Amino acid sequence: MAARRQSRNELDTDDRDVMPDSAFAFPRLRKEPLNDATHVRNAIARFDQVRDATDAERTEAFKRIERAAKRHGVNMTETSWRELGKPSARMKSSDRPKTGGSRDELYAEAKRRDIKGRSSMTKVQLQRALNSR
Repeated sequence: MAARRQSRNELDTDDRDVMPDSAFAFPRLRKEPLNDATHVRNAIARFDQVRDATDAERTEAFKRIERAAKRHGVNMTETSWRELGKPSARMKSSDRPKTGGSRDELYAEAKRRDIKGRSSMTKVQLQRALNSR
């Protein structure tokens, strides 16, 4: 049986098990590792999905994410943990990324924003590209 090739940013169970609690945004829960830029972005996007965390833990997790973002060169516009994982309140609704609609509608929005490689993207890829900007 061939071994599965692991991507650089992917953590398997053994990797996570040896990480210190301090490497996670939520140390008690061992949720949201902050070991690289990809995981920091993921922690920002999924912050509001973490269950069983107190407000005090969320405040501390936000501070950890901010420090990790600076360390890994991730741009953070949020100023409070209550903004994480949600569309920016400062963003006008017309500027928010489109996630619904047909592929053709998503393609038109990607063209308007001059997203490179849009012609070969699937609907899901277009959604991701629009949401990442």
